[in-house]
Amino acid sequence: MIVLRKPLSRRAMLRGAGTMIALPFLEAMMPAAKAADIAARPKRLQIFYTPNGMMMQNFRPATAGKGFALPSTLEPLAPHRDAITIVSGLGHPSAAAMGDRPAGHGRSCPAFLTGTHVRQTEGSDIRCAISVDQVYAQHVGDATQLSSLELGIDQASLLGSCDIGYSCAYTNGISWLNPTVPLPVTANPRDVFERLFGDGDALDEKSRLAQLRRQTSILDFVMDDSARLAGQLGVEDRRKLDEYLDATRAIEKRIQRAMASGAAQSGSLERPAGIPDSFDEHVRLMIDLQVLAMQADITRVGSLMTGREISNRTYPEIGVPDSHHMLSHHGHNPEKMAKLARINQHHMEYFAYFLDRMKAVKDGEGTLLDRTLVLRGSAFGDPNEHDHMDLPVIVAGGLIEGGRHIVLDKTVTMSNLLLAALHRLDVPAASFGDSTGPLAELTGA
Repeated sequence: MIVLRKPLSRRAMLRGAGTMIALPFLEAMMPAAKAADIAARPKRLQIFYTPNGMMMQNFRPATAGKGFALPSTLEPLAPHRDAITIVSGLGHPSAAAMGDRPAGHGRSCPAFLTGTHVRQTEGSDIRCAISVDQVYAQHVGDATQLSSLELGIDQASLLGSCDIGYSCAYTNGISWLNPTVPLPVTANPRDVFERLFGDGDALDEKSRLAQLRRQTSILDFVMDDSARLAGQLGVEDRRKLDEYLDATRAIEKRIQRAMASGAAQSGSLERPAGIPDSFDEHVRLMIDLQVLAMQADITRVGSLMTGREISNRTYPEIGVPDSHHMLSHHGHNPEKMAKLARINQHHMEYFAYFLDRMKAVKDGEGTLLDRTLVLRGSAFGDPNEHDHMDLPVIVAGGLIEGGRHIVLDKTVTMSNLLLAALHRLDVPAASFGDSTGPLAELTGA
């Protein structure tokens, strides 16, 4: 598409009745000379995290290189095998005890995106390091409305210890703004939607929530502005705008249904309105919100935790009524191992859905997935052993060569992969965490 007019501002908004909605990234926002240049499009970083480790024998492919068979845990990723690379043998040496008390979760979770040995404390004197997603968020700067978006399914634990001698701050999330500031996850879809589309200067919180409870769409307030803008756009941009508004309205309706369901529960204080009753609906709704935020270029950096580390969630909907964390310490009991493997595969189904959604959203001649580096992993390999030196890592998206199984010798720090990821995102970092150099297998794609 050739843009003959002055390009739209990247910060352009739809407005109406005190409501503002960010626009998706449109061709009309690019200078004419670059309208067809895929390299001019923004790069993104997304993290997909699952707690309590992995049954590695059901995760790791039997052969290295290309053409590997997908083991049972990875079967949901079959439609995306050309877009994924499995990296075996990466670990976090900094998650070792190093004389501290034997509490693996409290060290491994914060090390996952930082490559740092944290201070053992149950108090407020926590100390870690900036996480890789926040390094990239700083690199992007103020190009987007939000620097990053941290989502989760479980609410944060109360202050205190969540692992032996370790503050809950170390296991509530995976993102760190700096060594002393962990970034909390948002678990309520309504709160995420309000953050993405609410305008605090025009409508206070009470007014905006009342608007949603009336089953009124915020899109109703910007329809005139939407129609005006559509008249200035080309065919492809109009299609993209319609697709974006349809997705926004669909998500809004799902949140409204969840709010209505919550209101019917006698006003329980244990469940904020907006969180669906179904775990499945909750995860999918959060994924859709994360994708919508990228589609609108509200942020280019995001993470999703399908559960807090040491999560005791049960999964009766897939025939596993047992505690996830307790199953992770299976003691080599075949029945417990089979149940844990089923949970692992269930989480992988959500990762497949995440890739599905990103691949379905057009971004010029490509898709969101083409310009995104996606890192999927856990803080442990074998959770029964609290193994932090053989992690279940998948890298996906169009910024790296896919369809591979890279096998390392279990002495390579995952910080090397995180450093390589920064390089693929055009961040000129010399080092990261305890890196010894960028992982060569990822830097040449």
